[in-house]
Amino acid sequence: MKTSPATAFPPAIPVSVPYYAPAKDLPAPLPTTAEIESSDQILKDGAVKVVSVGTDFVVKYGKWLNLEEGRMMIFIQQSARVSVPRVFALYHDNGKNFIVMGRIHGQTLQATWHTFGDEKKQEIISKLKCHFQQIRKIQSPAGYCSLENRPLLHPMFKGPPDDYSGPHDSEAKLNDALIRKCRASEALNKKAEYYQRVIPNVLCGHPPVLTHGDIQKKNIMIRTGSTVDIVLLDWESAGWYPSYWEYANTIFASWFEGDWFRWVDQFLEPFPNEYAWYAMLAQEIGY
Repeated sequence: MKTSPATAFPPAIPVSVPYYAPAKDLPAPLPTTAEIESSDQILKDGAVKVVSVGTDFVVKYGKWLNLEEGRMMIFIQQSARVSVPRVFALYHDNGKNFIVMGRIHGQTLQATWHTFGDEKKQEIISKLKCHFQQIRKIQSPAGYCSLENRPLLHPMFKGPPDDYSGPHDSEAKLNDALIRKCRASEALNKKAEYYQRVIPNVLCGHPPVLTHGDIQKKNIMIRTGSTVDIVLLDWESAGWYPSYWEYANTIFASWFEGDWFRWVDQFLEPFPNEYAWYAMLAQEIGY
């Protein structure tokens, strides 16, 4: 995949959908919906599918795909020196949503991390740290939200019978949404009463910062040579969350396999106490 250039841009205005990149920026004519759906180069199968189309494009598509992911990637490209997949089109067709991206030739950290020694790992971690320093500089439009003050997209906030995704103009209201989700479960109703009393005292004072929301080795593409090039994939949960969220979510998703969790503190600001509460809530809610 092509990645966004490492150039500073003025404040970005989120694009609207449908979106098509100018023809002069395309590496080749955009694939048609029929070409995408008939591709046998399947990178990920399921309700949301990822396929390669020719040598230039990767397409993520499906009925349940949220095009906000593509809008966020374009916004990041325009706002920071962070490598993300280059987005060429966002549209709805044939009952499905489509994100057409440039193809990246590389491997994920999930496939390669175990092959690296400490020196190479340190180089990768240093690159990640620079990326996240850039991401954190992008200010929130209005609190704890996604682009244009829209609802948060992380799975922790999904689920009936209520709407827990906000947007939230304070951390207290974000906490209350999670507690309300616990109350919606008969099994957690009593425990939610405890959370209501305690969480305001332990999860407080964390400003909204732009957060990827799913930092796992499988979502980090790497190309190695004379230097290391990092590309961050899968922005489907991204938005402005409390400053502890990225760290807590990343440690929670590590499953403490291998040594990855030992390196996280070097590229994300550590929030060990908040992680413990986040992990408890995430396990209770069961996202």
